[in-house]
Amino acid sequence: MFYLKVDSDLELRQFEQHEAGELFWLVDSNRFYLRKWLPWVDGMHSAGQFYTVIQMWHRQFYEKDSYHLGMRYRGILAGSISLHGIDWNNSQASIGYYLSENMQGKGITSKAVKAVINHAFHDLGLNRIEIRCGNDNYKSQGIPERLGFYREGIIRDGENLNGRFHDLIVYGLLSREWAKEKRSFSL
Repeated sequence: MFYLKVDSDLELRQFEQHEAGELFWLVDSNRFYLRKWLPWVDGMHSAGQFYTVIQMWHRQFYEKDSYHLGMRYRGILAGSISLHGIDWNNSQASIGYYLSENMQGKGITSKAVKAVINHAFHDLGLNRIEIRCGNDNYKSQGIPERLGFYREGIIRDGENLNGRFHDLIVYGLLSREWAKEKRSFSL
């Protein structure tokens, strides 16, 4: 099982099958909040669906295509973060994340993203990380902006979200930029 200890309060851990119910509860209890930005939320109706998704995530991890990790704050599942679409030929990947509404404002996502960036650049040797955020999702945009990502552009109608298209802002960060800012490899 893959695991990153961020600090005394926060750990990132690969989802296990027995956590399907807990993950469903997190999504279901935050359904109204999460569905504003995540197109898959309305399609998740049972823990059994997450059981199947976790199996897929394990396969992707072993194929070195992605990491899907639970963000545990003081032992409680607070959200999820992924390093996905790993393109080994071009040494790049994307980061995605979501956090339950009641865990907002504690710095959880910023710390988690920073830890995943460090792992991607230092341990995996990737060169580029991308984050895409909904054009109106200001909380999500704050993460890459605080961490020194460059706003690279907009993908017009980049995602179908609950029956309507919305624009996505693309943020990018290179390994040399992360190291230059002296953020590299320290939390």
